[in-house]
Amino acid sequence: MDNQDLLERIQSLVEEEHRLRDAAGSDDGNSSARLAQLEAQLDQCWDLLRQRRAKRDAGENPDEAEPRPVSEVEGYRQ
Repeated sequence: MDNQDLLERIQSLVEEEHRLRDAAGSDDGNSSARLAQLEAQLDQCWDLLRQRRAKRDAGENPDEAEPRPVSEVEGYRQ
């Protein structure tokens, strides 16, 4: 997955997140769980994009960056 693919994936996840948040008044219980999944996936995507950019800036191969587990990226300070 290259940077453009990651950015497109992030955009798709953000759009879904916005749709769910806009429909929050009609919460059927599933949307809360889906929002949590989206947030975790977004954290992973952003982390992977940052890794790729850091490797590129350091003269390394950005394709060597790998997604980190949700348990790791969820604990990052923003």
